[in-house]
Amino acid sequence: MTRQQERLIALAGVFTAAALVERLAKTGQVQEGPLACLLGSLLVRDPKDTLEVYGGDHLNLRDGLRAMAGALERNPQNLPRDALRYALALLALQRQLDRRGDMLQVIGNRLQQIDSQSQMFGITHDNVVSACAALYQDTLSTFRQRIQVHGEMQHLQNSRNAERIRALLLAGIRSAMLWRQLGGRRWQLLFSRRKMLDDIYPLLRG
Repeated sequence: MTRQQERLIALAGVFTAAALVERLAKTGQVQEGPLACLLGSLLVRDPKDTLEVYGGDHLNLRDGLRAMAGALERNPQNLPRDALRYALALLALQRQLDRRGDMLQVIGNRLQQIDSQSQMFGITHDNVVSACAALYQDTLSTFRQRIQVHGEMQHLQNSRNAERIRALLLAGIRSAMLWRQLGGRRWQLLFSRRKMLDDIYPLLRG
């Protein structure tokens, strides 16, 4: 994979988290495969390439790739407004986190504990999701700039859905961090738009 393609996969991780948060907030439903893929990405250390962070297959990132394509095409009919808003907020929140070495240390230590839990229960088990949600709440949600999730009140007030949303936001931050480490910058969403779409379309067709 080229550096550009690796950045694209990491950004697809951000958009997938955003798209799944939007779906959970509006419908209360989320597919097990993409959820497991993103939660698993939190626990991958020393991957050989970016795709390995997401299980070695881009299929579970299709929701994010579709949302990215809709955002980059700038077609008002296909524009995923909430998913785009969440994705941009995740990128902004990650920049704040990058300046907080103390918080990064806390997150790293707690993810080791969550890794042990996942080996015992499975990555999408409620105990693991709850631990990820608590980690997000204890760290990233303490920033002044917080992500406001909009949807149906019955789904947002469901504690299991709320925990899944927080866990997905944590996974989105992980992808945002990876994207930035690979040289990702927000200006690329404007000035490399056509090149990104040229790389996205084959993945969606495949």
